[in-house]
Amino acid sequence: MSRSTITRPAPSVLSARESAQVAAANASGRRPVVLVHGLWLLASSWDAWKSRFEDEGYAVVAVDWPGDAADREAALTDETLAGTSVAEVADHVAAVVEGLDQKPILIGHSFGGLLVQMVAGRGLAEATVAIDPAPSRGVLPLPFSALKAAFPVLGNPANRGRTVLLTFDEFRYGFANAVPEAEARELYETQHVPAAGRPLFQAATANVWPWTVVRADKKNPERGPMLVVTGEKDNIVPFALANAAFKRQSRNPGVTELVEIPDAGHSLVIDSRWSATADAALTFLRAQGL
Repeated sequence: MSRSTITRPAPSVLSARESAQVAAANASGRRPVVLVHGLWLLASSWDAWKSRFEDEGYAVVAVDWPGDAADREAALTDETLAGTSVAEVADHVAAVVEGLDQKPILIGHSFGGLLVQMVAGRGLAEATVAIDPAPSRGVLPLPFSALKAAFPVLGNPANRGRTVLLTFDEFRYGFANAVPEAEARELYETQHVPAAGRPLFQAATANVWPWTVVRADKKNPERGPMLVVTGEKDNIVPFALANAAFKRQSRNPGVTELVEIPDAGHSLVIDSRWSATADAALTFLRAQGL
C-alpha cells in the first residue's frame, strides 16, 4: 500500500495522550521510562511493557511518531505519516523527554532503537536500551537478510515519500520469522500498520551522504549507560548490525553492553518472547542502580 505525502504536525507538538502520560510521570515522582517504537508499529505495541515497567515502579511514557494515527484501524487509512524524517522523530522524542522533570530511561525498538541512541547522544538520557536498532552512520555491515527485509520499501524509489504496508509474507520474513505461523498472523492482524518509507532510505544512505541526519553522537560523556539487545534470529537487524552498533557505542566512556535473546526475531518486543526481552532490559537497569 502506498500513500501520498501530506502536511504533518510539527514534531515538537505532543499528542494529548503523550502530554497526559508526561504529566502523570511528573506527578508520580517515579523514574520515567520513555518507550519509542519503530516502523510498522504504533505506541500501543508497548502496552505490555508499559504495564510491566509500571509494576516495577517506573512511570512510563510511550511516544508517538509525528503523524501516527490514534489506533491501528485509523492507521490503515491515515496518510499523515508519509514523508516523515528520522530527524523529525528524534526531535519529537527529545521534546517529550524535555517535558519530564527527571532524565528518563530510553527504550527503543528497531528505528526506535536508533532514535533513542540519537537522543541519548544529546545527553538527555539517564540510561538507554536499544533493541535491534536500525543502523546509524558508521554502522557498516550490509547483511543479505537486512537488505531483503528492506526491499519492499527500498525496491521502489517512490516509496521515499509514501507509507508502505507489508504483505503477510514480507512481515513474516522481516518481523515474525522466529514464531509459529499462527502467532505471526495474529501479530500481523493486530500490530502491523503502514510505515513511512523515508527513514529506510535515510538509513540506507547514512554512510554515503555526508549531511545525513541518521547519526548519533556516540562519544558524548553525558550519554549514560547503554544496552544493545539483539534477537538471535532477527532478519531485519541481524547480529552483525547490532554488534556493529555496540562496538561503535563502546567508544563511549559510559557502560556499554550487548545481550542476545536466544531464538528471538525482530518481533521480540511484541511476540511471546517480549517478557524475556523486558527481563534483559530490567536486569541491565538494575545493575546500573536504576
